[in-house]
Amino acid sequence: MIRISPKIAIDERELEESFVRASGPGGQNVNKLSTAVQLRFDVRHSPSLPPDVAARLEHLAGARLTNEGVLVITAQRHRTQARNREDALERLVDLIRRAAVAPVPRRPTKPTKASRVRRIETKKHRGGIKQLRRTKPSFD
Repeated sequence: MIRISPKIAIDERELEESFVRASGPGGQNVNKLSTAVQLRFDVRHSPSLPPDVAARLEHLAGARLTNEGVLVITAQRHRTQARNREDALERLVDLIRRAAVAPVPRRPTKPTKASRVRRIETKKHRGGIKQLRRTKPSFD
């Protein structure tokens, strides 16, 4: 079990890893070994995630989410497969932790009376300046 928070834990069997050839650092190993990791996690059908967390995770995932609701994380920063596996798992856990935090609801506020008065005074002042810029008709 991968512990995300006190209430959320994911079973390792829900994760699917595949290894592909990486671009970037690695020297000749890049052409020989499959060191990059593609971690797949089915967000929509996961029994471990509460529905509200799953919905926020889908929103946070963005382009990393497939049409079927599978989150795909590709890790290829490091030269070794083991470190890329750790990196992919850390990124998944971080994403789920961010999704687990419920957003604080916005409480609408009203402008104060003083700020409304200042706004009207400023508008009157600007209007007066523009009034002075107008050309006066000549009575010749």
